[in-house]
Amino acid sequence: MSVFSQVASFWAEGALDAIDSFRRGYGCAENDPPPATPSDIVYEGGKVRLRHYHARGPVRHRTPLLLIYALIKRPFILDLMPGKSVVEKLTKAGFDVYLTDWIPPNDDDTWRDFNAYVNGDVANSVRAIQIEHDTDQVNILGYCFGALLALSYTAFNPDIVKNLIVLTTPFDMSKRELPISHLMEHLSPHTAELVTSIHGNAPAWAINLMFNAMSPPHHLLNKFVGRYRNLDREGYDEMFTLFERWMASDVPLAGGVFKEMASELAGENKLCRNLFEIGGRRVDLTSITMPLLNIIGEYDDVVHPSQSYGVLDAVGSTDKRTIAFPAGHIGVGVGDSALKKLWPEVTKWLAEHD
Repeated sequence: MSVFSQVASFWAEGALDAIDSFRRGYGCAENDPPPATPSDIVYEGGKVRLRHYHARGPVRHRTPLLLIYALIKRPFILDLMPGKSVVEKLTKAGFDVYLTDWIPPNDDDTWRDFNAYVNGDVANSVRAIQIEHDTDQVNILGYCFGALLALSYTAFNPDIVKNLIVLTTPFDMSKRELPISHLMEHLSPHTAELVTSIHGNAPAWAINLMFNAMSPPHHLLNKFVGRYRNLDREGYDEMFTLFERWMASDVPLAGGVFKEMASELAGENKLCRNLFEIGGRRVDLTSITMPLLNIIGEYDDVVHPSQSYGVLDAVGSTDKRTIAFPAGHIGVGVGDSALKKLWPEVTKWLAEHD
């Protein structure tokens, strides 16, 4: 088979997979691949299923770590396959890891807003960890949208959070360096209200289309060329297939959160301006005084680095640090370089602050 024919067949396979994902409803948990790291479900309530990955390293650190993942995709990207897993790295470094495995909202959940997730699901997850682990404090790591939830919860509960890590945080939304930022600029409260009045929640297919629209057309072909060129690399094709599966794992965004994102965060930049309220209470970022690590992807094409740098200036912490790592939005999590260089640095920082 010629190079052109092989690449074309890969493209056709990808198109069929995309259509099948749309038919099946995108990010259903039943479509997740088998996990690379075993876990126990220690709590389920609201719209969260809390997974516990037990520490496996020779040294076990006292303070457990809660990973707060984004709400709009399935979290298996953090535990993709052996040797390509952030969860595996953290557990082997001696940390008990808990992960928010978000349950997609349904038609009865259109009311769910930041308050439901922050003061409901995240707060209940932390309490479950405190009980199971017999501890007063937890470490928290928030990824992308999950970092917004992490910042908000920590601002309300600074005595509970021992150390805070935020990763690729869409914090200062006045920075509009990427096409997706300009799209959010035109997502008015009226438009958000229209979307939710029709669909209830922001549909998974719409979120998938939004992110795919950000990629230049040649990128959609280049990935299949890359697949062809790396056919002989051990594990590459399996990794490619799993990654594409994750790319189609979008889930709906609850109507209340979607409207708050459109009007108060993207529209008025209220979190960055220290004006955002959740449940009638202001998210005062100056109350975050524990050690904080801010991780940025230098080549991030979803959350521009300029949106994330301002986190350090907004919080009240004195022990705070930014790591700008040369990778994209996903590369900081599953890239070979990040797993070899970034995550050992993260576990070292956590161990030093435990």
